[in-house]
Amino acid sequence: MSALREYFDRNPGRNMRKWDGYFEVYERHFARFRDRAVNVLEIGVSHGGSLQMWKMYFGSQARIFGVDIVPHCKALEEDRITIHIGDQRDPAFLAKLRAEVPRLDVLIDDGGHRMEEQIATFEALFPHVADDGVYVCEDAHTSYWSQWGGGLRKPGTFIEYAKRLVDQLTAWHTTDPANYAPDEFTRSAHSMHFYNSMVVIEKHRMQPPRKLESGKLSF
Repeated sequence: MSALREYFDRNPGRNMRKWDGYFEVYERHFARFRDRAVNVLEIGVSHGGSLQMWKMYFGSQARIFGVDIVPHCKALEEDRITIHIGDQRDPAFLAKLRAEVPRLDVLIDDGGHRMEEQIATFEALFPHVADDGVYVCEDAHTSYWSQWGGGLRKPGTFIEYAKRLVDQLTAWHTTDPANYAPDEFTRSAHSMHFYNSMVVIEKHRMQPPRKLESGKLSF
């Protein structure tokens, strides 16, 4: 059992809710940040339980930041947990947040889950994630729920937006640079991972790929 799932099951702190499949994904992408001086931001504070879980998991050198639209969440601050109040759809708030928090090693969007919220947050904060950091969008299944602005293959959902980002991962190989060319996402995203209800993007400064060859020709 993962350390995060074990903590969740015995939860000594505040209330939180997570889908059971998330814990394996967390361990896969977050384990390398443990016991390091990292900055972790989670959008969606609710009762504050997951912020306490991150504080335990990442260790004593980690700084944890939370974002929520509900003002009383500010009262859930504690040692090494700082909470910012604002609307993740608001460009002015997101700009203010970028100015107030350090470069982020891990960003988890567990906020409002509406399409415009997820896309606005990604566009504003993905560049603020460190070059070897991780960006996670949770509850991506709302891209398929009409009441959240979603629908299967509906234009404008976060999943359809993310599918287009897949194209940019391989834009180095373009044969039509006037219409399809590397951009900042191509130069900063190492990989994308799609899981049930989650999209994870790992960052790394990328260079144009070089085709290598070795060994003797057989004919």
